[in-house]
Amino acid sequence: MKKNKSYWLSVLLCFSFLAYAPLVLAQKSRSQLEKEKKENLAKIKEAQEILFQTEEKKQTSLGQLRALNQQISARKALISSISEEVNYLETDISDLNIVTTALSSDLEKLKEEYAAMIYASYKSNWGLSKLTYLFSSSTFNQLTRRMKYLEQYAEARKAQAQEIEIVSQELKNQIGAVVSKKEKQDILLREQVNENSKLLKLKGKQSGLISELSKKEKQLKTELADRNNAIKKLDGLITNIIKLETSKKTTAKVDLSILSASFEKNRNKIPWPVNNGFVSMKFGKHPHPVLKGEYEDNKGVIIQTQKSEKVRAVFEGKVAVIQKGVPLYKNMLIIKHGDYFTTYAYLEDVDVKLGQSVKTNEVIGEVLTTKEGVSQLQFQIWKNTKTLNPEKWLSNR
Repeated sequence: MKKNKSYWLSVLLCFSFLAYAPLVLAQKSRSQLEKEKKENLAKIKEAQEILFQTEEKKQTSLGQLRALNQQISARKALISSISEEVNYLETDISDLNIVTTALSSDLEKLKEEYAAMIYASYKSNWGLSKLTYLFSSSTFNQLTRRMKYLEQYAEARKAQAQEIEIVSQELKNQIGAVVSKKEKQDILLREQVNENSKLLKLKGKQSGLISELSKKEKQLKTELADRNNAIKKLDGLITNIIKLETSKKTTAKVDLSILSASFEKNRNKIPWPVNNGFVSMKFGKHPHPVLKGEYEDNKGVIIQTQKSEKVRAVFEGKVAVIQKGVPLYKNMLIIKHGDYFTTYAYLEDVDVKLGQSVKTNEVIGEVLTTKEGVSQLQFQIWKNTKTLNPEKWLSNR
C-alpha cells in the first residue's frame, strides 16, 4: 500500500505542475501585457486632452487629425493587449479543465479503492475477531507478523482517507480557479467589445475630419509649401551654426570629449523635452496625411503636446544659439553637448541666455500654440552636421 500512496502523490504533484507551469511561464508576458495596457490607457487619455484643445478652436487642422490618429493607434494597441490577455486566459482555462477532469477520475478511483477496503474489513469481520485472529497464531513470530499486518492495514486505510481528502481539496481549488478565470475572461471580453465600439466611432470621426481637410486642398498645399521653405531655411541655418560651433577652437576639448561620450552612452535613455505629448510627425520622409502624392520631410520629430507646456533640456550642455523671429517656428535654440547638438523650435518663449550652462531637465522655454490650437515642439538631434533620429535616443514612455 505504500507503493500505492507514493504513486497517487506523484500523480497529484504531476497534475499540479501541469496546472501551474503554464501560469509561471506566462507570468512575465502577462505582466508585460498589464504594463502595456496601462501605458495605452495613459496615451489615450493624453491624446484625448490634446485633441480637446485643438477642437476648442472649432477649426479642422492637421494637428487635430494627428491627435485623433494617435488616439486611434493607442486604442488599437489596447484592444490588441486585451485580446492577448483573453487568449492567455483561454489557454489557462483549457489546462485547468484537463487537470480537473484528471483529478475527478483519480478521486473516483481512490473512493472505489477505499470502499473495497471497508467492504473487505466488514466481510472478514475483523471488528469482532481481531483478538481471535491474533491469538490463534501458532507461534510468537506468527503473532508478531499478524499484528504488524493489522497495523499496516490500518495505516493504509488512514492514508487512503487522507489521499481522498487531498485530491478532493485540490479538485475544489482547480474548479475555483476555472470559475475565477472565466469571470475575468468575461470582464475582458466586455471590455474588448466596448473598446471596439469606441474605435469605430473614432474611425468615423477620422474619416469625417479627412473629408473636411480634403476640401481645403489648396490651402493645405500652400501650407505645405510654406512649411517646406521654412524647413529648408531652418535646416540651413542650423547646419551653418553647427559648422561654426564645431570649427571654434576651445581649450576644453577633453571636457567636450567626455560630454560627447556621456551623451552617447545615454542612447535610448534621454528624457523627453516635454512632460506630456506624442510624436505627431516622425523623422524622415513620409506621405502627407491628407494630400495624395505629397510628402513631408522632417529632420527631427514634432512632438504634439498641451498648451503652455514647458520645454526642458534633454541633457546637460551649453546654450550655443538662440534665434528669434524664425519663420513658422518663431523662436529656436540649440544646446551643445560636445559633438552632439539638440535643437528646439516652435518656442513661444525662451527662458535661458546665450552661453548659459544647463542641466538635464532644466526648463529652457515654452511651446508655441498655433492659431488652430495646436501646441507642438520641433526637436532634433545632430552629431556635428549629421541629423539623427530622435526616437532612437529618447527613452520609452
